[in-house]
Amino acid sequence: MTIQQPTDLTPAAMLGLGVHRPERVVTNDEICEVLDSSDEWIQTRSGIRTRRFAGEGETLIGMSVTAAEKALAAAGVDAGQVGCVIVATSTHPEHTPASAPQVATALGINAAAFDISAGCAGFCHALNLAASMVRSGAESHVLVIGVEQLSRFMDPTDRGTAFIFADGAGAVVVGPSETAGIGPTAWGSDGSQAHVITQTPSCMGVREHTDADHPVVQMEGTAVFRWAPFAMAKVAHEALDLAGVSVDDLDAFIPHQANLRITQTLAKNIQLPDSVAVATDVVDSGNTSAASVPLAMEAMLRNDEAAVGDTALLIAFGAGLSYAGQVVTLPPLG
Repeated sequence: MTIQQPTDLTPAAMLGLGVHRPERVVTNDEICEVLDSSDEWIQTRSGIRTRRFAGEGETLIGMSVTAAEKALAAAGVDAGQVGCVIVATSTHPEHTPASAPQVATALGINAAAFDISAGCAGFCHALNLAASMVRSGAESHVLVIGVEQLSRFMDPTDRGTAFIFADGAGAVVVGPSETAGIGPTAWGSDGSQAHVITQTPSCMGVREHTDADHPVVQMEGTAVFRWAPFAMAKVAHEALDLAGVSVDDLDAFIPHQANLRITQTLAKNIQLPDSVAVATDVVDSGNTSAASVPLAMEAMLRNDEAAVGDTALLIAFGAGLSYAGQVVTLPPLG
């Protein structure tokens, strides 16, 4: 399937994909050792059976480096060819320095590097930025990483979040291609709903109250469920229209892995044909926020639910509230 873009721009595509999944698998039964819940309740509400938490020695930067190394190898691109590194994350524990320069140095990349924070939509935001750099000729290759360690920013007794969030990293190399492999992005935000997904207490709250709790992520799950499957259906069709692709042209639908019920409702609202494979990595990996889309891409390729070169629709949404989506060609897997 040919993805449309202005003819005077350099076509951009994802040239390689790599991921890092922490070794520690956490079951619902383990979550319920602290949380007042049950495996049946969690699966009914979210579809999640297991998730992965970073181990004692696993850092956000280390997870990013591992995923990036695999993506670079899959793309056949070396560190010297990368002109920019973009890390999408909400869980780098320091406001400064950003994680991206440290990731770049660990990879032997001497280039521009910065973090972006767009919640669970971060990877798709970063992918748009990277594709724009390549299309314009500003950079030939850009490394995009989505990474989170949400297990370190959760209240294990919170029935709204404790069973949902998890850890992981996914990376892609974006570079020039003979044909466009990343369509124009449909994206936006709605700050009037900023209260729906938050960090509590704020950093100022911690400073003002030395006995304040460790900051944790909080979410109004019902509000997200009422918004995402319906608002994102419109965004999906906008992304398809921008790329000149119909739902019948799609091979795969890879949304942010927020909740299996949201994914199923969204797929229905988009009116996807039965021939389109739908990513359900949330069942085994939980909600990994900015890492969820690349992790879900990897799972589909690894499990032969989709193939390299297939046409896929990506949609992501989260804190902000922010959202983004684009039609892409699936890349080789490292």
